[in-house]
Parts: sequence; C-alpha cells; structure tokens
Amino acid sequence: MPKDEGKGSRFSADGLRWVLSYLKPHRAVFLPSMLALFITAGLALAFPWFMKELFGGTVEKLRNGISAEAVLAEANRVILALLVVLAVQAIIGFFRVQGFIRSGESALNDLRKDIFGHLLRLPVPFFQEHRSGALSNRVSADLGTVRETLMTTLPQAARQSVTLAGSIVMVFVSSWKLSLAMIGSVPLVVLAVAIAGRKVRGHSKAAQDALAEAGTVIEEGVQSISDVKAFTNEPFEEKRYATSLDEFYRVTLRGALARASFLAFVIFVMFGTIAGVTWLGVRMMVDGQLTEKQFSGFILYSVFVGASLGSMPEIISQIQAMSGATDRLREIMGLPTEADGGQAVEHLGGALAFRDVHFHYPSRPDQAVLAGVDFEVAPGQRIALVGPSGAGKSTVFSLILGYYRPEQGQVLFDGRDAASLDLHALRKGIAVVPQEVMLFGGTILENIEYGKPGASRQEIIEAAKQANAHAFIEEREQGYETVVGPRGVKLSGGQRQRIAIARAILADPRVLLLDEATSALDAESERLVNEALERLMVGRTSLVIAHRLSTVRTADRILVLNQGKLVEQGSHDELMAHGGTYKVLVQTQLG
Repeated sequence: MPKDEGKGSRFSADGLRWVLSYLKPHRAVFLPSMLALFITAGLALAFPWFMKELFGGTVEKLRNGISAEAVLAEANRVILALLVVLAVQAIIGFFRVQGFIRSGESALNDLRKDIFGHLLRLPVPFFQEHRSGALSNRVSADLGTVRETLMTTLPQAARQSVTLAGSIVMVFVSSWKLSLAMIGSVPLVVLAVAIAGRKVRGHSKAAQDALAEAGTVIEEGVQSISDVKAFTNEPFEEKRYATSLDEFYRVTLRGALARASFLAFVIFVMFGTIAGVTWLGVRMMVDGQLTEKQFSGFILYSVFVGASLGSMPEIISQIQAMSGATDRLREIMGLPTEADGGQAVEHLGGALAFRDVHFHYPSRPDQAVLAGVDFEVAPGQRIALVGPSGAGKSTVFSLILGYYRPEQGQVLFDGRDAASLDLHALRKGIAVVPQEVMLFGGTILENIEYGKPGASRQEIIEAAKQANAHAFIEEREQGYETVVGPRGVKLSGGQRQRIAIARAILADPRVLLLDEATSALDAESERLVNEALERLMVGRTSLVIAHRLSTVRTADRILVLNQGKLVEQGSHDELMAHGGTYKVLVQTQLG
C-alpha cells in the first residue's frame, strides 16, 4: 500500500460510484430518504419567500396606503402558512434523517464486512510485508472518512445544491441585473475550489498516513509491553510515539494552512461580492428600478446563495478526502486473494510428499530456502524435522499449509498436487500447534472452540481432558468462561500449549504440524504437554520440528535439512551410525 500523496490527486468518480454501489441493496430506504431531502431542501426555499412577503410586502403595502388592519391580517396569514410549511419540513426531515442513518450504516456495515473478508483471504506474504497496526489503522481511518462523507457530507452536498440552484433562480426573479453582477464572481470561486481542492486532498491523505503510523506505535507498544518494561524502554516508546505525533501535527498544519487560506479567500470574494451587490441594489432602489419587496427578496435569497457557496469548500474538501480513502480501500479490494485450485477434498488420507521442491521467499529472491527437497510420508507416520536455524524447517510447514507455492516441484496430498486442491478444505484437514501459541482475547471455551466452530460444550471439555487442560481450567473460578487476556497473557506457557493442543484435538485433523514447544517449560508442564501431544498424534500423520532428542527418538523417520537441502533421512539409530550432519546436531543442539 504505497503512500504516494500525488496518486489520484483529482476527484475519482469511480470511487464515489463504488461506495454508492453498497447502497443498492438498501435503496428501498435510501431513495425515499433522498426524495425527502429534495423536498425539505425545496421547502427551505419557502422561508425567505415568506419573509420577503412578511417584511418587504408589509413596507410596500403601508407605503401604498393600505390600512394597518388589512396589513396585519395579511401578515397573520403569511406567518400561519410559514409555520405550516416549517412543520411539514420538520416532519419529513425527521424521517429523512432516520432513513439516511439506517441505509447508510447498513451499507457501511456491508463495506466493512467485504473489506475484512477480503483481508482474511489475502495471501500470507501480504501480511508479512505490512505492519498489522498500520494496516488496521489505515483501514479504520479510511472507513471513518467514507462514513463521514456518506452519512453527512453527501446529503449536505445534495441539500446545498438544491438550495443554491433554487436561490439563484429566485434572485434572478427578484432582479436579473443584480443577479448577473453577483453570479459573475462564481467562476472565480469555482476555479479556486478546483485548484485548492487538490492540495487539500494531498494533505488529508498524508495526515491519515501519519495518524495511522502513530496508532501503530501504540498497538505495538501495548502488544509488547512485557518487552518494553523488561528493557526499560518506556522513554524510547514515548519518544517514538511523540515523533509520530509530531509528523502528524506537521502534516496537519500544512493542510490547515491550505484550507484556511482557501476559506479566507472564498469568504472575502463571496461576502465582498454580496456587499458590493447590496450597494448596487440600494442605488437601484433609490433610482426606482427596484421595489422594497424585490430588494428584500433578493437580499434574503442572496444570503442563501452565500451560505450554500460558503459550505461548498468544506463539502468538496471532504469529498476529495473520501476519494483518497476509497482509492486506498479499492486498492486493498483489488489485491489478488490466495490461489485456490478448486478441486474438492472429501477426506484427507494423510499421505504427504514433496517432489523436487524449490522455493525462495519474495523478499529474498537471491537466497534459496529449499533446493530440490524430496520426501514422502505415509498415512499415520510420525516424521521429525531437524536441522540448524535457517535450514528450511518452518518453510516446509508454510508450503504444506499453502501459505506459499513452490517455484518448482510439487507438494502432494494423497498423490494430488496441492495447487489443484480446494485450499480451505485442505487446511481443514490440517492442524498446527505452534511453538509460540497466540490465543485470542476471549474465554478459554472460545479459544478451544476455534478448532471446530459450533462444537458442543461436551466436545470441548472432552478435548480439554485429552489435552491435559481440563484440570487447570476447572481450578479457575470461572472455569471455561475464564478470559485469557490479550494473546493469552493470563495463562502460563504450558497452559497455552495445552489449550492449543485441545483446539487441535477438537479439529480432528488427518495431518498434524507441531513445532515442539517444551524447551521453555518446567518439568511438570513439559510432561503434561508431551502426554497430550502423544495422544494427539495417535493415528495421524505428524510432522514435528524437533528441538529435543526425546522427540527425535520416537519418530518413525527423521528428515535432516541443511541449507535448504534434505541431506539425510532415516531412524535415529541409522543416522547416528552414519555419522553425518544429524550426529553433529545431536551432539551440539539436541539434548
């Protein structure tokens, strides 16, 4: 998501049409609301007409010698009619506002759902290239801009447009000479709007980017609060946040200068024009070319013209800001989702194979992570992956899960190329227990249920028992309703591991991917986790990134990776007898 301020610096009609397309399913509410808006805008034009009759008409009648009683009776009729119009306008306005909120918020919810759904389906490399905090803050800020425009600015623009058009017609009816003098200034204002609007929009996009960056600092600081405190880096984080805010403030001031200069110019030209035209009208009235009633009507409608024109810079500025926001959101929606072969996966048998797999990470195209890796795993086999750091063990897991595709070669499930299979169905047959378990901030029950959404409470409890988690859960005051806190911080490492294992048990996969995570646990937690893992692996194809010799010994076969190549494979005894890379690893790393 590039931060190019110049990109799309002009108004994008496509972006507006894209946003308005979300109103189509709600047009039964939106269109009557729009009709009501035009009616209320039209009725608003009746106010200066009645005021003209009330004030200018009264003066004119008195000057023409009509009796005071007749003048007052006419004034009573005028004010009564005005009150009726205002009441009708208020009633229609009440339902109009409700309709706009109902249809607008419904459309925005549809837009939010589509964007989030699309984000979830983007490939893993996208999220590795973008900071999650910046991405979420960026999307949130853009959606906020779209909401403000859709709910407030566009209705206001429609209302002010009707008011402006109607008022211009009425000032021409009052005096075409004065109207021509006043309208002559409009092209100058419109030209200024077009020029300044581009600058305002660029500053608005830059300010949103800077604010998103500041929000990212907060999110990262809070998520890593333990590390922040452990390294006593509170001052460093404060400085980092202050730097981000200073940048936001600097960009905002530049935008404020542009907007303030533009607004000052418009005010001077607009109200100066009105003052000049009023002066000309006084001369015409003195010369007998204009009556008091005509002049009062012209002045009142001119005020409406001025007010409508005065609101246009802010309306245009907001619409331009929305155009930038929609450009960014459409850019996200235009990103390709994960490649999906589409072939149905009825049931995974558990057979797995790599055939001459080559792979580079996009960020490191010159460094081969896997180079010609070949191996086969029979259903139900337990395979240990060992090797030095950077050997490609985690990459094997990423390719099995379909986070990436091999550049050359194939990953096969039951003899079928993974690239041709339905990715969602394929992943449902795979479960992962990572080394660093990240729980969601809900309850223990919800975190276990994540393995099988909609599972019964009894199924969840049974999975927890098999994972050696039920006992510690029951010891807590709220049991399965215990809130685990952000990323599960209220649970110990061993407890989080057992929750993850329970989740995997509930999912009932055919293929297990385990990044063994007992090295940082105390002896009792390690025993409980290992017991749970043993139960989990029974009857399932299991690939384990091994950090402990005990795990390696129980594997049916060991795959030894080094510098992206499969250098050895066999049982523990076979590899120790061979005296190669594996033996060195056992002696130096596996304990």
